[in-house]
Amino acid sequence: MTKLIGVLTGGGDCPGLNAVIRAVAKRSLFHGYKVVGFLDGWQGLIEKRYMDLDHTTVSGIVHIGGTLLGTSRTNVLKNEETIKRTFDSFAELGLHGLVAVGGEGTLTVSHKLAERGMRLVGAPKTIDNDINVTDFTVGFNTAVEVATEAIDRLRTTAESHRRVMVVEVMGRHAGWIAAYSGLAGGADAILVPEYDMSVEELQDIIKQRHARGKQYSIVVVAEGAKLVYEGKDHFIAKDRKDAFGRPQLGGIGQALSNLLEDNLGIECRVTVLGHTQRGGTPTAWDRVIGTRLGSAAADLAHSGKWGQMAAFKGNHVEGVPLASAVGNLKTVDRAFWELTRSFFG
Repeated sequence: MTKLIGVLTGGGDCPGLNAVIRAVAKRSLFHGYKVVGFLDGWQGLIEKRYMDLDHTTVSGIVHIGGTLLGTSRTNVLKNEETIKRTFDSFAELGLHGLVAVGGEGTLTVSHKLAERGMRLVGAPKTIDNDINVTDFTVGFNTAVEVATEAIDRLRTTAESHRRVMVVEVMGRHAGWIAAYSGLAGGADAILVPEYDMSVEELQDIIKQRHARGKQYSIVVVAEGAKLVYEGKDHFIAKDRKDAFGRPQLGGIGQALSNLLEDNLGIECRVTVLGHTQRGGTPTAWDRVIGTRLGSAAADLAHSGKWGQMAAFKGNHVEGVPLASAVGNLKTVDRAFWELTRSFFG
């Protein structure tokens, strides 16, 4: 009997997911398996909702954003009942193995299920690029390109009106999008979750620019950065949490813009990029690494290397233990941050 491989996408969507799905399917078909894709992430596996993935199904999807399978933030680990239902569905469907494509939450769930004996492997995707032991994750490059283009466009209106433009980008614990797009877009200051910059320091940077004759400034801020003002830390979040208990972020851009305008007497405007960073057509880079990571994940499953994740290292893709991928988040390192800071002002 032909063995069955399943694939699901969990957590937030991002550009390049369809490239991963296509690669997992085609590579698994190449190895002689039948492939199904579970709808809406872990929820689809629990409820046994899936679609067949054959060459026809995955044809022509590599350039399309989002995920053909749908996704959700389902926390399988919330209680023993949901864990049991997940294992029961896995067994009842006769799955040989599962490829879970996701970020911090999905991969943590994958690691815990693998510890309990589920035959699964992971593939890293998140625009935040914060998964440990992989240089890049699927979706990051496209998000940076979107943010960089926004900064480029905002620069002309900022210069025309002599304004301070504050650009809020995604990044809960890691400021990779802010740091990369800010550096690429020539931002005059960048605020990230890893390293504090007070409002007073930021105001000095803007004042120095004005003293040199530059009557506008671009400030990029990650949504998870702390607002440090008058010696106090302010964490800006909405009064809502996701399935994993994490607060929904957003609002630091507006709070920072208000303070700068009040304190400096300069007109400020804020642009919150939000989910535009997740949507739309993936870049060529995300299509390629999505294809490579998806293919590697399928190969790990074929080789029976359960409990591993396909990781991008240098120009190579290799399997690493899921435990090492989820133990700690990959945050902006000090050396890169110091390089970025040297271009402020």
